[in-house]
Amino acid sequence: MFALIEVLYILMILFGANPANAFFLFVQQLAVPLALFFPGLFQLGNANLDLIVNYGLAAVFWIVVANLLARLVAR
Repeated sequence: MFALIEVLYILMILFGANPANAFFLFVQQLAVPLALFFPGLFQLGNANLDLIVNYGLAAVFWIVVANLLARLVAR
């Protein structure tokens, strides 16, 4: 679920969602803290590429964490 929020935030930024929209603000308020230390980790010189890489890494992190938790619960 956390990874989905990160991906949704990436897509909303890339497709130019209105930053004043209430839904955008809601997703942003969830995505930014969930990204943990990943935003700013890589600075590649392109704002969109930075966003994709940094928030994409956060999404992958949450997928890995969810997978590990699911394996622990399944035992």
